[in-house]
Amino acid sequence: MRAMPLDRARTLRGALAGVIAAGVWAATQPLDRRVFGVPYDDTELLGKAVTRRAAWPLVGVATHLANGAAFGALYANVAPRVPLPSWSRGPAAAMAEHLATWPLVGVVSHLHPAREELPRLAGSRAAFAQATWRHLLFGVVLGEVERRLNPPQDDEVPPYEHVVSTNGHGNIEHAAGIAYPA
Repeated sequence: MRAMPLDRARTLRGALAGVIAAGVWAATQPLDRRVFGVPYDDTELLGKAVTRRAAWPLVGVATHLANGAAFGALYANVAPRVPLPSWSRGPAAAMAEHLATWPLVGVVSHLHPAREELPRLAGSRAAFAQATWRHLLFGVVLGEVERRLNPPQDDEVPPYEHVVSTNGHGNIEHAAGIAYPA
């Protein structure tokens, strides 16, 4: 397995995409709290883990955006090598993270300093659905913004659009090895 070279500009653009995606997530929480009927707020969870004072909303948003930046930076360096269509890489990465970390909500109800002020998430199907929606939204925004900020490189897996034609049957010229003169 060869080591992946780290491209500083690509990493920074990925971090920016992650900040934008995390910002969209945070901005839509009031709406999804109404839709899902769960008063769960990620910025509250993060902010009140650091401080219980009046500054928790600012601390929570800053921590949420920093987490988005870190995820986006990692994503920007790994996603080009994932053999999935380009449009699906962001949602797939976000859903993988969600499914891997959701079991930790049980720890929140036991160890979080503000556990008495937070809604119980463990065992709540509505909270799981809400978190799934948030991760899917984050992944779609992250994937699309990062793809636009970091155009494909030569060694990347070709984007979906170049692998399959719009009729769903591929490209017959590639399959038959036919090359037409220009």
